[in-house]
Amino acid sequence: MKKIAPSLLAADFSKLGDEVIKISNSADWLHLDVMDGVFVPNISFGTDIIKSVRKNCHLFFDVHLMIIDPIRYIESFALSGANLITFHYESCKNHLEVIEKIKSFGKKVGISIKPNTPIEVLKPLLPYVDLVLVMSVEPGFGGQKFMMQALDKISSLRKTIDENKYDILIEVDGGINFETAVLAGASGVDVLVAGTSVFRAENSDDAIQKLRDYSEGRTGK
Repeated sequence: MKKIAPSLLAADFSKLGDEVIKISNSADWLHLDVMDGVFVPNISFGTDIIKSVRKNCHLFFDVHLMIIDPIRYIESFALSGANLITFHYESCKNHLEVIEKIKSFGKKVGISIKPNTPIEVLKPLLPYVDLVLVMSVEPGFGGQKFMMQALDKISSLRKTIDENKYDILIEVDGGINFETAVLAGASGVDVLVAGTSVFRAENSDDAIQKLRDYSEGRTGK
């Protein structure tokens, strides 16, 4: 079954607790985008917000670090309540060190690539990670349009994972709505990050279920 991970970035932060509660019974994961204003041209939130949300949320915390030199902050995010910590391939050169640091705290490890980074750069690292996040927009802002070239990356990655029998999930983030969920699901994605299409929906539970149905090819509902 495909997993749906609503992105907290699209929530109404003036009533954050209520926003998290409304998706807690239907979402699989909660996606938390951490931006430093350097690696990406925006600033979001840090460990204090994650700790606050963790107190009243049972969901799997999918923490996406869009920051430079991430190894400096792995301990802080691991202790804040993350279950999975994803860092960007482009954010550092010491990829294996970052991976080992994350694992040392008993957390799952993800690695992400920007739209213009070829999927091939990740092949040496695949045996060491639990998830690959393919960005289908330029990271830094919510509400962008899905970049179709992400589908080829996902398909290529799916083939490599299956051929090598790696135990790795493929996640996609950016521009996910009911139409692009169909395409992403057919390309081999396991986890879909959706922000606006969930938190801005009239009924978040219905939106999440519809995204799950569409990503699994059940578009008649």
